[in-house]
Amino acid sequence: MNFAGRKDDYMPLTPEEIERYNRQIMIEGWDIAGQERLRAATVFIAGAGGLGSPVSMYLASAGIGTLRICDCGETEISNLNRQILHDDARIGMNKALSARQTLARINPNVNVIALPEIITDESIAGLASDAAMIVDCLDNLETRHVLNRYAVSRGIALVHGAIQGLSGQISVFHTPHTPCLACILPPKIPHGLFPVAGVAPGVIGLLQATEAIKLLLGLGSPLYGSLLMWDGARADFQKIPICRSPECPVCGGDAACK
Repeated sequence: MNFAGRKDDYMPLTPEEIERYNRQIMIEGWDIAGQERLRAATVFIAGAGGLGSPVSMYLASAGIGTLRICDCGETEISNLNRQILHDDARIGMNKALSARQTLARINPNVNVIALPEIITDESIAGLASDAAMIVDCLDNLETRHVLNRYAVSRGIALVHGAIQGLSGQISVFHTPHTPCLACILPPKIPHGLFPVAGVAPGVIGLLQATEAIKLLLGLGSPLYGSLLMWDGARADFQKIPICRSPECPVCGGDAACK
């Protein structure tokens, strides 16, 4: 699967880029061609908070060519234990705009498009635009389902992550190869504040960034058909198989778990 455009569209790396990315270019299956593929890619990051911070910082560090990062919220002091894109000087600033400032310092070669917008069924097509995939870094289920419906309709991957307390989960949804989010999660759950240790989105966000890079490079095996659960208190990871629901209203799944 090609997540990063046509090879004919890739521009050669500059000597500075080869030096910057040298250690990852050394990885088997990555090489210079893979790095050129990353630079040609556009990734839509939904949310510039706890998960969006490590996801965007490490995708920028890796050399993803264009990051479209969307968040309509403003930075608050209560965010700062986990939302490391931001700092005290940016309290009250829109998170997407703050993210662009931080990411430009991390890697000035990356094109960061800040989108201080609300994600809806009506706006998502314009916000995600030509993105090769979506990384779900949100904290509300209704908007996650907006992302899921769009990803299913476009046939693109949705890299899902969620956290609570000192735990979290991640999966890659890519219809028709996998279940979609609606196959396994209800459309609504009660709203409210939930506890979050600052390190939890760090762990899950780094795993999301890893999956996104693997997809773009065609490297390794993506986290298809499984929900990876992390329990930080017990230092435990568990991989739970998930299958398409034959009654799913979004992807019309035709294969139930056996």
